[in-house]
Amino acid sequence: MVRFFSPPRRRERDLLRQVRRQRRATDRDKESEKDGGGGGGGVRTRRTARFSTVSLVLIIIIRLQVPQLALRRRLTAFSGGVCRPAPWRRRPITFLCYILSVSALRPLTNRVALYRSLPTRLLSRAWGRLNGVELPTWLRKPIYSLYIWTFGVNMQEAAVEDLHHYRNLGEFFRRRLKPAVRPLCASSCLTSPADGRILHFGRVKNSEVEQVKGVTYSLENFLGPQKRQSNNSSSSFRDLLLSSPDNDLFHVVVYLAPGDYHCFHSPTDWKVELRRHFPGSLMSVNPGVARVVKELFCLNERVALTGQWQYGFFSLTAVGATNVGSIRVYFDQELQTNAPRYSKGSFHDRSYVATGDQLLNAADEGGVVDVDGGGVALQKGAAVGEFNLGSTIVLLFEAPKDFNFNLKPGQRIRVGEGLGSL
Repeated sequence: MVRFFSPPRRRERDLLRQVRRQRRATDRDKESEKDGGGGGGGVRTRRTARFSTVSLVLIIIIRLQVPQLALRRRLTAFSGGVCRPAPWRRRPITFLCYILSVSALRPLTNRVALYRSLPTRLLSRAWGRLNGVELPTWLRKPIYSLYIWTFGVNMQEAAVEDLHHYRNLGEFFRRRLKPAVRPLCASSCLTSPADGRILHFGRVKNSEVEQVKGVTYSLENFLGPQKRQSNNSSSSFRDLLLSSPDNDLFHVVVYLAPGDYHCFHSPTDWKVELRRHFPGSLMSVNPGVARVVKELFCLNERVALTGQWQYGFFSLTAVGATNVGSIRVYFDQELQTNAPRYSKGSFHDRSYVATGDQLLNAADEGGVVDVDGGGVALQKGAAVGEFNLGSTIVLLFEAPKDFNFNLKPGQRIRVGEGLGSL
């Protein structure tokens, strides 16, 4: 049998008795002082009063300690008399809360390192499996309605507005739109590839691209090494991509939120020559995260489609994010993203120039106009691929130096709306 708090209670009783004795002595000294006692009584009174104050402070401290001791000993008795901390592996939620609370007190660099160490690829694969689980018919409308209310989804634009039609979350995320809700801007040579928000746009300077204002990433790390040769050995990576000295290199970043339309389209008429898949992390591409994680777009898994348009080099890159490990390109059935067999830090190429005649014609997806030995020709506004939840599209393209963007940072944009003109 376990005895609770006997030492603290006994100590408390002893101190209370001492305080009572001192109070009685103080009262007697006061009475004797009134009767004409000497100054010694005053000294004795001050000493006893000081002792009484110290005793009261000790009593308060003991009283504050008693609840902690009570909880400890009750837990000890409940666990059979032995109080040992459980291993962290048996308390995953407690461990996660501890990590988050400790990381909040650490410097920003340590918090970023901790965030980068999280198993985002494994979590995204688990989320992908959950998205594929077929929901009971009676449960579909409540779940989808909650999602619509949370992220502000406009279902009036969906090709199928009936929520019971979507068997799982994946089908709902990848819902198609009515043909007339995204008209193409005929006056612009370049249109938006996706619904979303403009994070950044402008010219590429010193082979560095801004992911958000003030935070850059390396163009070479983002696209990987190029096979093009330059006559000038001292030329930069940016100059290596340009076909004419009269042109410049531009970029635009479109962020897709979870409530946006998740397919991405061709922003212009161009020909895809190469697909390069970069396995990597799957961190969030939210603008708040992009401000603190340097070269976020280079660390995350991505699929870069590169080729040529009427003014030279053109590239469309789909960047993955947390819970968006699956990036699908309609005309490339071999592409498989967020697969365990791929390791970070590598890249995998597929050339469409040599094997274009062997690719599947995905014209039924609305994406491919022509597939031949010279690459995959895409029409302006044609569907190219899709995300599972929401992510980022990065356009890098060569254009004459007088190309002007018709955009503002942070503005909302939709598929088919003009990005700029000459």
